[in-house]
Amino acid sequence: MKPGPSYIRIVSVPPGEAPLWVREKWVGLELPLAWGHSGRRTVYGFGVLSAPRKRLVAIWWWFIGRSERHTGYVVDAAAAVSILESAAPNAAAWWRETVPHLLGPRQKFVFAESVCQIVNNARDG
Repeated sequence: MKPGPSYIRIVSVPPGEAPLWVREKWVGLELPLAWGHSGRRTVYGFGVLSAPRKRLVAIWWWFIGRSERHTGYVVDAAAAVSILESAAPNAAAWWRETVPHLLGPRQKFVFAESVCQIVNNARDG
């Protein structure tokens, strides 16, 4: 069985709650998929600014239907921001200063399927 793709390239501005200038800086970057994720996924989550900070609150919000359904590619949040740092330090700083709680262990970003191109590795073009 052939493994799925391991990287995505961001080809257009992703939707989301971060400021437009921050989201624009993702375009052109190649990001590794999170460990255990080999393709597109449908997940439930929250916006980066509107998400609850406490895990129990997030579970409650999911239970009462306040989470949103997203289809896209899952990447490790801290790894993605580290890659962003090399291309746009000011955008990476926005993430670290505004939502540092989203960059901890096991935290993930989901990039919408519509803004991603699959690449087999970071050097494919």
